[in-house]
Amino acid sequence: MSLPARLDRLLARAEEIRHILSTAPGADIGALSKELSELEPLVEKVGALRVAERARDDAQAMMADPEMRDLAEAEWLEQKDRVPALEREIRILLLPKDAADERSAILEVRPAAGGDEAGLFAAELFRAYQRYAEARGWRFEVLDYDESDLGGIKGATAEITGRGVFARLKYESGVHRVQRVPATETQGRIHTSTVTVAVLPEAEEVDVQINDADLRIDTYRASGAGGQHVNKTDSAVRITHLPTGIVVAMQEEKSQHKNRAKAMKILRARLYDAQRSAVDSARAADRKSQVGTGDRSERIRTYNFPQGRVTDHRIGLTLHKIDRVMLGEFDEIVDALTAEDQAARLAADAA
Repeated sequence: MSLPARLDRLLARAEEIRHILSTAPGADIGALSKELSELEPLVEKVGALRVAERARDDAQAMMADPEMRDLAEAEWLEQKDRVPALEREIRILLLPKDAADERSAILEVRPAAGGDEAGLFAAELFRAYQRYAEARGWRFEVLDYDESDLGGIKGATAEITGRGVFARLKYESGVHRVQRVPATETQGRIHTSTVTVAVLPEAEEVDVQINDADLRIDTYRASGAGGQHVNKTDSAVRITHLPTGIVVAMQEEKSQHKNRAKAMKILRARLYDAQRSAVDSARAADRKSQVGTGDRSERIRTYNFPQGRVTDHRIGLTLHKIDRVMLGEFDEIVDALTAEDQAARLAADAA
């Protein structure tokens, strides 16, 4: 189907929904309103495109008048460039959407190679994501924060709630490498450490069916840094999903019930992510040509403190503003990754 015909059909559908909502009280208002809200950005762009096309054509016709030629030519040149730009924006809106893009997300940050230095950077990166979330008006709730002796972390998990969280953060999954002189280094040598980040779309109960018989739930006493007891009751919870072997441990809360609820939320997200990965494996060849596969073992970014730069290896982007990035200013990186992914998908769609 040609682009104009496809757009006409979508515009007709938007008009049909408006008519139903205004005349049929028994209609499924929730579903129809959601569909209309998803169509409205496209309807707006198509309207702008139609206006630009008419202005371009009118200007071209006016160029035949010698007295109007200069003015008309300037208008024609402006609209000639505007029309393909709007068409590209529309094609991006028409790309198949990831069903999880609008969801909230579970963020997991863990040190990998590098010992204490990896734990320290993991804590800093976790705080940077927290600042980014707060700047965008998202709710950032720490689910688990396992602190190490030197102020770093052994691992941290947060629930980030808001519209479009997963769409903005999904490219962060992978290995983040840091190069700097650790505070404990007496000879000024640069060390390289790594941290793994996982961003999982938050799952609803309807997304993943979990049978109680598939779970082994262990309780134990929570302990803090250095192994000191946080409390004297068995409030910590470890849940093992037997069919997959996925294990989630939670000890952040003093209540066993709350720890179990948080652990189940993380387990559900991991199972949902595993289901999505299984479906995506069918498109593995296509995904390799895009921004990232979401593979946790993929080295995606390097933070070089001595040179003050951050480099995203997937798109060759280097920013000399490491201080700003560590304060949570990720938008420039996220926007570039999103644009690159869109360009790859547009190319694949046109092939």
